[in-house]
Amino acid sequence: MIKVSIIKDNLIKEVKISGHADFADYGKDIVCSAVSSIATTTINNIIALDNKAITYSANEGDILITNNDSEMASKLLDNMIMMLEDLAKDYPKNIKIGG
Repeated sequence: MIKVSIIKDNLIKEVKISGHADFADYGKDIVCSAVSSIATTTINNIIALDNKAITYSANEGDILITNNDSEMASKLLDNMIMMLEDLAKDYPKNIKIGG
C-alpha cells in the first residue's frame, strides 16, 4: 500500500509518499504510475516557478517533499493531495492518505 503522510500548520510543510500500491506486477501498476506522475508533475511545477520553494528526495518507493515556507508551494502541494485523495477513492486498498 502507498501511504501519504502530511505535516501541516498554516502551510503544508512536508509530504511523504512511501510504499508500493501492489495493484499489479512491477511495471504494470497503474496506481503506482499515477501517484508517481502526480508527484513528479507537482515537484516540477513548483521548481519551475521557484527553484528554492521546496527540497525533495526520491528513492525507490519513497518521495519526501519539504516546503521551504512557500505559500505557492503549499497551494500546489494541496492540489497534489486532492488529486491523490481522488485516486484513493478509486483504489482504497492501494493508497491511504493520512494526516
